[in-house]
Amino acid sequence: MQQLINQQVKNIEISGIRKFFNMVADETDVISLTIGQPDFYTPEHIKKAATHAIDQNRTTYTHNAGILELRKAIAAFNEANYGISYNPETEIIVTTGASQAIDITFRTLLNPGDEVILPGPIYPGYEPLITLAGANVIYADTTKDNFKLTKDNLSNHITDKTKCVVLPYPSNPTGASFTKDELQELVTVLKQHNIFIVADEIYSELVYDYRHVSIASFPEVRDKTIVINGLSKSHAMTGFRIGYVLAPFWLREHMLKVHQYNVSCASSISQYAALEALTTGANDSAAMRDEYRRRRDYVYEKLIHMGLHVNRPDGAFYFFPKFPNAAVNSFELGIRLVRQGKVALVPGDSFSYLGEGYMRLSYAYDLPTIKKGLANLETFLKTGNL
Repeated sequence: MQQLINQQVKNIEISGIRKFFNMVADETDVISLTIGQPDFYTPEHIKKAATHAIDQNRTTYTHNAGILELRKAIAAFNEANYGISYNPETEIIVTTGASQAIDITFRTLLNPGDEVILPGPIYPGYEPLITLAGANVIYADTTKDNFKLTKDNLSNHITDKTKCVVLPYPSNPTGASFTKDELQELVTVLKQHNIFIVADEIYSELVYDYRHVSIASFPEVRDKTIVINGLSKSHAMTGFRIGYVLAPFWLREHMLKVHQYNVSCASSISQYAALEALTTGANDSAAMRDEYRRRRDYVYEKLIHMGLHVNRPDGAFYFFPKFPNAAVNSFELGIRLVRQGKVALVPGDSFSYLGEGYMRLSYAYDLPTIKKGLANLETFLKTGNL
């Protein structure tokens, strides 16, 4: 019966991140610096809002787009923090995590044969969804430009089949992000083409040395931009599965149809927790961000001291060091690091072929764990086992 399965489903694979994490999960003496999940607990007042929602029997379906109070809070939060204005009644959808937001975006936009530009190395969650929609991925190599998409690189990959470009900044796995001037350069190109912009800004509250700038704040491209965001990274709420989409009303009405038939609505309990997060807890991410910044600075100095080539991240909580002298591919290097170095990093080729030769290190771990992992990595490098 296997021949009857959807061929597009057969063509995609489990994420390389999860595949590698599952492979080393039982290695009890290995320090893992693999998973991109905040090591902080969800703030107490948010958890209490969730239990209060249960106690008040707020356990029914909500409006397909999410409770209006939450959509209003999302609108206010984005206007206050990023200067982007969206109508809560017609331009916002609350989703089951940012992943579902990405899914309904691609399923609304893409037709078979369309092309989507992805700046690589890049989070592996986009390509399978594009493939399932019958569209084609076009990778733009950013490794020579500090992992940032430039206007020339973008222009060189636009064809008459290009439907959209994904801007996943701050970036998983590289931590790269854009300043306002850098975004302006891309806008000069994008405003000339009928191309959608999918701006995945899930790490927007974790930018360290300047405020995050959304490409939706540029009026020239606002009407062709879809912003993806959520509460998982900013408020340590990964298990609550709350994301959201900001999109012009004429596009949002079509996205809502896909969302409705996909999940009906996001969890009502999680929505009330998110409402608390974006109102009373609007500044909850500040303390987390400060701690991540301290860890970033510590890890950066250590990796440089080890002689690794690495960019200093602008945001998120990842480093993407290059291992230029490795005699094996990234996956095999990852296995050696686990078995011989007793430290687990994510192989760079999990983030497309453009990540080959790199490894992703997550610093979403407490500092003692990070120190142990880096000590093991340094010992491994000194043994010459690359």
